[in-house]
Amino acid sequence: MGQNPKDVHLKIVQSSPNYDMASQKFVNRRPNIMKTMGDDTSFWDDPIGRLRHNFFFNSNETSPSQLIPEDRSGVPADFGDSAGTVKFIWLGHSSFLLSINNKIVLVDPVFSGAASPFSFLVKRFQPPVISFHDLPDLDYVLISHDHYDHLDMETIIKLKDDDVTFITPLGVSAHMRKWGVDSDKLIELDWWDEIDFDGVTFICTPAQHFSGRMALVSTMKTLWASWIVKGGGKSVYYSGDSGYDVHYKDIGDRYGAFDIVFMDSGQYNERWAAVHNMPDEVIQGFLDLQGRHLVPVHWGMFTLSLHNWYDPPVEITKRAKPHNISVMTPLMGQTVRLDNPGIFERWWEALIGKADD
Repeated sequence: MGQNPKDVHLKIVQSSPNYDMASQKFVNRRPNIMKTMGDDTSFWDDPIGRLRHNFFFNSNETSPSQLIPEDRSGVPADFGDSAGTVKFIWLGHSSFLLSINNKIVLVDPVFSGAASPFSFLVKRFQPPVISFHDLPDLDYVLISHDHYDHLDMETIIKLKDDDVTFITPLGVSAHMRKWGVDSDKLIELDWWDEIDFDGVTFICTPAQHFSGRMALVSTMKTLWASWIVKGGGKSVYYSGDSGYDVHYKDIGDRYGAFDIVFMDSGQYNERWAAVHNMPDEVIQGFLDLQGRHLVPVHWGMFTLSLHNWYDPPVEITKRAKPHNISVMTPLMGQTVRLDNPGIFERWWEALIGKADD
């Protein structure tokens, strides 16, 4: 389960303006957002409807009945050559490979079989489209927060001896030290901090979420974040996990426009709207950020919510159309390049309703 900051590291974490000493926790811009989450969606407002719509009584197809189609051609030999463009490969959920200004970044990688501390809970739909050993040489690993579907111990341990720099929000590196990563490979940033490496800039930006790896015990001891990655005249934004708030516009006003926006678009629920974007909020957040291309992430690999597994691309592409938003919906494993993105098929449509066939 990792380890929260302690001793000198804890004192550094506690000096953050986003840390509340009274509660001994990090807080969102609206400090009580977690306490009030779901107050306006009480079970008693619609007891019959809510009884039908939960993890035990749910008619939705929350996981696919067959393997999701993939591009298994592997990582191109020239993937790291990204001068003047941006390349990426979506690996499912919120994991993706990013190439920008000739540097390769692996974002929120989860290669283990489950996004939980137990192998039989939150199991992935199918094996990784790119095997761990077929990854290219990485320059950076970027982590948004410490939840199991974003920070995977098994993956970090496999990477710990590589010549790679791990970049995280405040406090998250404590887990990695526990797992054997050398301190000189770890970089932590607070919201609005930035660091430059060899022509690539990483900017840690706010998100509205929470953290913790022990359910409701010891929560919010590490920071959660969204990220900007800039280099070679190109700019990419990744929302991490987040509910909608003013931070999207603040980030857009300060750093937009973004060539590509990877946006939390799945595992939503009206009771969790504070910590995960609802579909309409994905679109509004993208507009606030002044994005050029939208990539919906946080779907397609794990069941964490009650909606159909394919609802995120259905809902986002439908809502994007009136705004003429460019939505990139590649197959897992498909290489996409900004200067020649091509046409994206609605590949999920062929799978909708297959469970009933």
